Amino acid sequence: MTHLPDAPTPRRERSYTGRLVGLAALTAIVALLPLFLPNAFYFDVAIRIAILAVNGVALNLLMGYTGQISLGHAGFFGLGAYGSAVLTTHFGWSSLLALLAAAALTAVIAWGVARVILRLRGHYLAMATLGLGIIISIVLTNETAWTGGPDGMPVDGFSLFGFTLSGERRWYWVFGGLLIGTVILAQNLIDSPAGRALQALHGSETAASVAGIDVGRRKIAVFVLSATVAAILGSLSAHYSGYINPGIAGFMQSVELVIIVVLGGMASIYGSLLGAVVMGVLPQILAGYEGWDSVLFGVIMVVTMIFLPRGVVPSLTTRLRAVRFGRKGGATC
Repeated sequence: MTHLPDAPTPRRERSYTGRLVGLAALTAIVALLPLFLPNAFYFDVAIRIAILAVNGVALNLLMGYTGQISLGHAGFFGLGAYGSAVLTTHFGWSSLLALLAAAALTAVIAWGVARVILRLRGHYLAMATLGLGIIISIVLTNETAWTGGPDGMPVDGFSLFGFTLSGERRWYWVFGGLLIGTVILAQNLIDSPAGRALQALHGSETAASVAGIDVGRRKIAVFVLSATVAAILGSLSAHYSGYINPGIAGFMQSVELVIIVVLGGMASIYGSLLGAVVMGVLPQILAGYEGWDSVLFGVIMVVTMIFLPRGVVPSLTTRLRAVRFGRKGGATC
């Protein structure tokens, strides 16, 4: 007798359809946005929002879906940036080879660190990742001969097969494509058995272990994945900006990424995108009010935690569903 596969549940179908709609909307926005950007400044703002968004999605895989707190994620971004800068400037490596080498080195470092610190939980893990980020920032600042110290160092443009990528408009498509690719990767991971195992860890590591999930291996894998994405992004960002300093790996940069994840919504890919837009646009709006951007960020976070404790996107989605099903229920009665 032939066994037919179980039909997907309506809830899973709705979730899958919603993700397809979200991906189509994101692709349309990335494709059409250049039509509304009048000059290079706005392209630069869009690029920096895309950088924040990719970093936010990668960090959300670690924090939102796996429940592992990281306050040093910017350190991996800095390792990728300085890895490419040092290899191209001091050793004459090609841009692509330097990017791959920096990403591989960061992955190895993340793997070694994760084997130790991911045994910790809660605020102990947060403090360990904070210390890791501080160590990376200090090393980048003190190794003056290689990194230029606190003043930073110039970075050559990204060259591939004799073609040098230059100009905000060309770089926009690189980071726009990277953003869409990261979202697709994250969605496929979440929908896979490995992704469901990660979400089980967030619920209860003990229950996940009893269910046969290798807790330690899963946590290390997502930590390394998140760090590697940050390193690749850091390498590309260094070539794009043409100049870097240790501030890109600083504590405040890591806090900014955590704010993006928490503000948009834990375990919400599109929440990370919304958080990146807010964190990327607000400084431009408040550019004439020095210091007030930090105050407003604080107010937004307080208001969000009080009225939308799960983040903007998950909380609003839950409330809209409640209103919709409440109306349906009322109509049936």
